[in-house]
Amino acid sequence: MKYKCFECGKEVGEDYTKKKIRCPYCGGRILFKPRVVTTKVKAR
Repeated sequence: MKYKCFECGKEVGEDYTKKKIRCPYCGGRILFKPRVVTTKVKAR
């Protein structure tokens, strides 16, 4: 699972988040999981 930093937008690996909850690039404390965009299909 990949996380993204809210401040710099770079991806952070899951192995790093087990140690500390900080971005290794900018030191930001807010990390989030990017959501996959889903498309809705109407049934006929």
